[in-house]
Amino acid sequence: MSKASLATPSITSALPPYVNGMRVGLLGGSFDPPHLAHRAISLFAIKRLKLDRVWWLVTPGNPLKADRTPHALAERMEAARNVAHDPRIAVSCLESVIGTRYTADTIRYLCRRASGLHFVWIMGADNLAQFHRWHDWRHIASGVPIAVIDRPPQSFRALASPAAQALARYRIPENQAASLAEQRAPAWTFLTGMKSHLSSTGLRNKDGSWRTD
Repeated sequence: MSKASLATPSITSALPPYVNGMRVGLLGGSFDPPHLAHRAISLFAIKRLKLDRVWWLVTPGNPLKADRTPHALAERMEAARNVAHDPRIAVSCLESVIGTRYTADTIRYLCRRASGLHFVWIMGADNLAQFHRWHDWRHIASGVPIAVIDRPPQSFRALASPAAQALARYRIPENQAASLAEQRAPAWTFLTGMKSHLSSTGLRNKDGSWRTD
């Protein structure tokens, strides 16, 4: 590996290319490992939400999973790029570069730095079920619209969760999801139709490895 590849990326290189007016989905996580469900969710969101791009924000670590040490960021980034394999999906280490630990802080940064973009935060129904545990989750909800991707059998638990109940009046019908990126936050929708049951936890637990080939 060259010295250049070991250098800390700049903010410019960590922030994917964009032009003002783009609709950009944000999919955050440890991607440990990245898998085809991440790709499927991204392509599903691009289609249903009429997005131009989806950025995978590969976090240095998940504060809600402090009991587990993730694989090295460089390894996860490389694996994520191999899995993404689509020009509309960009893999970013932005959170490591700007030093944010929490999604709320990342959202604050992006809304300042790229204010000309229309962001949508993308999460699975399993994350909605615990969204109320996220640091400053109300700021996330008021900062960008949110698209929740159904992940059976998590549907009922997710929609009955404290965060879903608190944000119930801001939910827009699924048949209006294409307008979500243009909505003023708080706004969210619940998208059905994703069939993949893959998860990073399941892949890690299966055999202790996280090969993606």
